[in-house]
Amino acid sequence: MADIANKRRIIFAGTPDFAVPYFNALGGDADFEIIGVITQPDKPSGRKQELAPSPVKQAASALGIKIFQPEKLTGNQGIISDIKKLSPDLLVVVAYGLIIPQSMLDSFPQGAINVHPSLLPKYRGASPIQSAILNGEKTTGISIMLMDEKMDHGPLLAQREVALTGEETNGSLHFQLAELGSPLLLETIIKYLAGNIKPQEQNHDEATFCKIISKEDAQIDWQLPAQEIKQKIYAFYPWPATWTTWDGKRIKIFPPVQVIDEGSDVKAGEVFLSDGRLAIKAGSGALIINKLQLEGKKEVNAEEFVRGYSEIVGAVLK
Repeated sequence: MADIANKRRIIFAGTPDFAVPYFNALGGDADFEIIGVITQPDKPSGRKQELAPSPVKQAASALGIKIFQPEKLTGNQGIISDIKKLSPDLLVVVAYGLIIPQSMLDSFPQGAINVHPSLLPKYRGASPIQSAILNGEKTTGISIMLMDEKMDHGPLLAQREVALTGEETNGSLHFQLAELGSPLLLETIIKYLAGNIKPQEQNHDEATFCKIISKEDAQIDWQLPAQEIKQKIYAFYPWPATWTTWDGKRIKIFPPVQVIDEGSDVKAGEVFLSDGRLAIKAGSGALIINKLQLEGKKEVNAEEFVRGYSEIVGAVLK
């Protein structure tokens, strides 16, 4: 156990729920002291669009840790100066969401370590968990790497692989990877600072990239095969949630859904009943729907929805 004089002084940069288990793991370990947190500015949330703090800010506030919320880091000499005054040893970044320039990375004598939820060099970028589900991957994982000025580009310190069943949602896989990755982060930092890990350069020729997800990306194209639509429904749950339109209104569709080989006599997007269950035809196959939400209404199960809106059977969704 480290005494207070020998604790590694850490600046933690992170924003969403995914980063909180890592923050808590570092904050609860005797070898480390989180002396400051960098997180994104408060953003409008909910129906009233009131400003809300990020999950990482909430966690840091509860512990009285100094918080920085810059609009940007590039060209921001003020925050670099403020960070240096805290005499940090190491920067740890988990899903922060803004570009960190080299000038800031150079402020940390023992470097900057990033946690990324994919098996790098695959799925560099903003949506690695969604992309793994969306593309039907059989495995994904956690990568811990040294940072350089390029996105998810630095040398690897550790990786841990996870097998996927095809039933994971974005939400459940976020939680699984966070629970797996937080002890791996502690173990990796300790070994790295002790000189027991040799960083391994990524194979940049094999790099793939993923983009920021928007609400418009979540619209369902019923011409696609049912399995691909299922993957999209799971990849975009709980946010932004996949949607389709019926009679000018959006309907959100939630997991779980089941792929069936039925509906050959109906067109893509058409709603029908299969053994009394709500189904929607896809380009090939169909989906049994269990939970959905009409715009302006609450989420309900499919049976209740059909009781309230029986006219949806036979409709073609867009």
